[in-house]
Amino acid sequence: MADGKQIKTTSGIEIKEVYTEPSAMSEQPGEFPFTRGIQKDMYRGRLWTMRQYAGFSTAEESNKRYHYLLSQGTTGLSVAFDLPTQIGYDSDHHMAEGEVGKVGVAIDSLKDMEQLFAGIELQNITTSMTINATAPILLAMYIALAKKQGADLKQLSGTIQNDILKEYAARGTYIYPPAPSMRLITDVFEYCSKEVPKWNTISISGYHIREAGSTAVQELAFTLANGKAYLKAALEKGLDIDVFAPRLSFFFNCHNNFFEEIAKFRAARRMWAHMTKELGATTPEAQKLRFHTQTGGSTLTAQQPLNNIIRVGQQAMAAVLGGTQSLHTNGYDEALSLPTEEAARIALRTQQIIAFESGVTDTVDPLAGSYFVEALTDEMEAAAKIYIDKIDAMGGSVKAIEQDYIQQEIARASYEYQNEVERGERVIVGVNKFVQEEKPHGDVFRVDDSVRKQQTERLDQLKNTRDNAAVKQCLNDLENAAKNSQNLMPFLLNSVQNYATLGEVANALRNVFGEY
Repeated sequence: MADGKQIKTTSGIEIKEVYTEPSAMSEQPGEFPFTRGIQKDMYRGRLWTMRQYAGFSTAEESNKRYHYLLSQGTTGLSVAFDLPTQIGYDSDHHMAEGEVGKVGVAIDSLKDMEQLFAGIELQNITTSMTINATAPILLAMYIALAKKQGADLKQLSGTIQNDILKEYAARGTYIYPPAPSMRLITDVFEYCSKEVPKWNTISISGYHIREAGSTAVQELAFTLANGKAYLKAALEKGLDIDVFAPRLSFFFNCHNNFFEEIAKFRAARRMWAHMTKELGATTPEAQKLRFHTQTGGSTLTAQQPLNNIIRVGQQAMAAVLGGTQSLHTNGYDEALSLPTEEAARIALRTQQIIAFESGVTDTVDPLAGSYFVEALTDEMEAAAKIYIDKIDAMGGSVKAIEQDYIQQEIARASYEYQNEVERGERVIVGVNKFVQEEKPHGDVFRVDDSVRKQQTERLDQLKNTRDNAAVKQCLNDLENAAKNSQNLMPFLLNSVQNYATLGEVANALRNVFGEY
């Protein structure tokens, strides 16, 4: 620039004033290494799945929101669980106080799962469940419910997040130490490849790494490094990469820097294709990176919240231009509370307007050939590769997390970003520039503490009416299986079908694995 000023992306990649060199990229969409998209026809053939992440209070309340979203045209459900459910405590546990039903729905047993999906045929919908430490237990409940509905398990489709490595690095809802946690994950891979072959057994998540303050490059690098660790763990268990890799999916964040985000998605596909190939994947399905995107929760501002509609709109557009398979758009009021019905509807309409009115779905990969986008993709890949090589040298993601390396890198990036905002070097509209006086926000969504009392009464009733001897036997069998190398999924399924609670099942595993 004339004034010699440097402009950089949020990851510190310098942006040139003009790009004049074409990339050497020659492959077509749907061809290895899939930089341009995983399908030849992309959205001309099928739009991305429009999901709205929802779950709060009791199963009944969340069920009403699901029916509302389905009536508004959402094409996939996405379940948020409350904190006690995420860390393996029943609602009546002393650790659950003040948290029941707050950041998601409370699920204590198969009874709650039955209520959550009342009137919804599981075989006819795809469901994404944002759950990690207790993912195998919640999946077992979902399968048990599908069986009760008479569903063909071979047709059941959806995703569990089941990504414990990023919990240690960025989010914190782990229960067991890394080794037994990795065993649970590979048990799910093995079980589902035989019994529920259409189920995505893990959603390797960069989203929470980014929410914790990482840069786009760090999100890309740490997510793929975690993905590599899961591939290697499954290979060590003797699983066939061409069988299990097609059921791995990814979950990325989409932030405000429009072109950086698009380049991140393109680079991710290309890097994963080479990574899987190097580890022995021979089929295109095993080499393709399929991903869900959520717009950036941490980019939403409590100040002038209607501005978030514009932020979410441009983030959603970047995700679509980046080739996402599934998308959740945040509600404009989520910096203040759980989204109201109106906010959830506007968020869904944002996706529908992009899909049906913008024209970006009319051609495959509309940004291909952009000197800027292709150069930026190359630079994102090169910068991410430096991190991945460093993690490989440490012995992989598990070792890097145990040495606190990934956590420290995220913390450093987060600190730098916040300093830039506070010094005014990075403009956040309505926060550090174009600020105005605002009235308190009246219309925010609140979950009442009475939910805990309801859930506790429901648990008491369940324990008085189920076959407690059968539950005890199931939990003993589960503990014994955990002590040897048997696949734990059949034992989890048996326990929840007999109405063992989430906390009882998690405790049976705590007895063997301990807590981290």
